[in-house]
Amino acid sequence: MRRFFGLITLLIFLSAELGAWGFFAHRKINRQAVFSLPPEMIGFYKFHIEYITENAVNPDRRRYAVIGEAEKHFIDADAYGDSAVYKLPRYWNQALESFTEEELRSKGIGPWNVYHTKIQLTEAFKRKDMKAILRLSADLGHYIGDIHVPLHTTKNYNGQLTNQYGIHGFWESRIPELLSNDYDFFVGKAEYLEQPQLSAWEAVIGAHLALDSVFQFEKIVSEKFPEDKKYSFEERNGINTKVYSREFSIAYHDMLDGQVERQMKKAIKMIADFWYTAWIDSGQPDLNSLLKNPVVIPEEKFEFSKPLDVREHDGITSQETPKDLRKSFLRAMWRVN
Repeated sequence: MRRFFGLITLLIFLSAELGAWGFFAHRKINRQAVFSLPPEMIGFYKFHIEYITENAVNPDRRRYAVIGEAEKHFIDADAYGDSAVYKLPRYWNQALESFTEEELRSKGIGPWNVYHTKIQLTEAFKRKDMKAILRLSADLGHYIGDIHVPLHTTKNYNGQLTNQYGIHGFWESRIPELLSNDYDFFVGKAEYLEQPQLSAWEAVIGAHLALDSVFQFEKIVSEKFPEDKKYSFEERNGINTKVYSREFSIAYHDMLDGQVERQMKKAIKMIADFWYTAWIDSGQPDLNSLLKNPVVIPEEKFEFSKPLDVREHDGITSQETPKDLRKSFLRAMWRVN
């Protein structure tokens, strides 16, 4: 039993590392957003920058343990029909007038959840609740990062409908890990958003419009690489893992012409804008006063008997199903059938 729960914990950790934007990218995005904040905020956020950075991935870990979390990370806009990304209701109460909550959640509630989390952060600022401010800031950064990922806006989220299985983790994890050291993450100062909910939807639209090149360019580059050159193997957490080769990744990245960098920068800027907007809307409380009485923020714990059955898109580069992959992992780690 201990081995089972140890395995589940490891699976969640690995999934978090390879989840939306990947562990590396989510941490990078949240961290960079801090430096766009105004003087009244940056002292507080810089003091807690390690928390904001390290906890950027908590929502991905939460996906496997908390019912209702998984759908906060995406929206399958094309599941509603052509051009739906332009037509869907922008506010949650309006959406409920046209669709059942079950249908909305089944297709993802990403942009609506971003606004809901922003409201929660505003209330936390009003209360001067430091623990809530930090937790919600980290969460909001994650959710905003997610809606800037093109593959979080489509039902073909892992290329499973176009024989491009594994493209999700490739675009959002493998490429940033390999190549983002050369990116310029300067995005300027945070700005107040008059209509943050509409800003969230603009991010979804922009990400969705990038899908054609995400899929088309991968096919073009794949035609130029034989199988043994397209993939390679690397050891990750003691496991020999199949990954996209560095050469293939660079070729795809070059054809995308800066798309991944642009989306990361847009996410960084919007996170800073949302934090700033929530602070303004709360009445601009003195955050520096909170530093006089620092508190220990406990690590978030996840209570569950088994991981939830959520959509898998994390770093898989084979045609195996998630169930097959978990079974193979069990055999390799614990020698069970």
